[in-house]
Amino acid sequence: MKIIIAPDSYKESLTAMQVATAIEAGFKQQFPDATYIKFPMADGGEGTVQSLVDASQGSIKHCPVSAPLGNKINAFYGLMGNNKTAIIEMAAASGLHLVSPAQRNPLLTSSYGTGELIKAVLDKGFKHIILGIGGSATNDAGIGMAQALGVKMLDKNNQEIAFGGAGIADLVKIDITDMDPRLADITFEVACDVNNPLCGEQGASYIFGPQKGATPAMQKILDSNLGHYAMLLKTQLSQDIKDIPGAGAAGGMGATLLALFNAKLRPGIDIVIDALGLEKSLSDADLVITGEGRIDSQTICGKTPIGVARLAKKYDLPVIAIAGCLSADCDVVYEHGIDTLFSIVPRAMTLEQALQDASLNVQKTANNIAALLKIKL
Repeated sequence: MKIIIAPDSYKESLTAMQVATAIEAGFKQQFPDATYIKFPMADGGEGTVQSLVDASQGSIKHCPVSAPLGNKINAFYGLMGNNKTAIIEMAAASGLHLVSPAQRNPLLTSSYGTGELIKAVLDKGFKHIILGIGGSATNDAGIGMAQALGVKMLDKNNQEIAFGGAGIADLVKIDITDMDPRLADITFEVACDVNNPLCGEQGASYIFGPQKGATPAMQKILDSNLGHYAMLLKTQLSQDIKDIPGAGAAGGMGATLLALFNAKLRPGIDIVIDALGLEKSLSDADLVITGEGRIDSQTICGKTPIGVARLAKKYDLPVIAIAGCLSADCDVVYEHGIDTLFSIVPRAMTLEQALQDASLNVQKTANNIAALLKIKL
């Protein structure tokens, strides 16, 4: 029997590889002779670097970058074991968690640090970059990122505009003359799970601005500035990206990635599935096990368990999902390829206890599921 184990991480508790290892240990108690293949998964958000590094026996590298407000931090990126692909999480350099709630202000926060991470990867000679752009603290349209890579964003005095969403109002010229020439040879795959345009009521500023600290007054300014930037991209560089789905992702970073870096925006789970070669292993499998920390109605919106399940159903495989917890509305996942759900929490316990005992509880749950399958077999 060949069993594919392809879970996401349990946030604040277990990495995807730790979850997969615990599931394998539980199943081996009942099926010691089965073939187990582990694919630690991610959907392009937090944990994507760790999952792809773990799955490919790659490595994580650290480098100093500028945080959203300009202070220096030690960020990271990943190198896959094939020595051909680098993985970057925007949140590692420009994430919301790097700015305290009291200081969150997208008029000031910059994506410059993400550009520094990209430059570090270029310095390593990599030409394929997977970039996850979830969890950003910025609404600067990725202009800071572009500046770190040699693009000049100039005001009427031919000086660089200020960092942050507010500075875009002063932009009059986008000068790509000194843009890092190595970018021309890079394949960018951008994990993007939103379809928001750059501007308007469904754009970056109004939909995502509030969680980054934007007041209603700020949202209006930010949206106007993004519209100004889109106009300049169109008139100066012939890049009409304002209404392209995904241009508004990560505070408008999607727009700059599309316009200046010729990036491809794709669902994160699809990028990870392709990078790991999951489908090849499914063709002769007997069972697929997936999961994530919480399975609810939002799981069907591009999350790992559904991405894995939909692919498994191409081969008519049964899919079991093991989660840290299940919400009252989780049943909707049955319509998207998951056959049965299990929660690992064995009894009433505090959140602290649940996080502390997560690995053991995953293993016990997997053992119980395997014992049930053994009875039926």
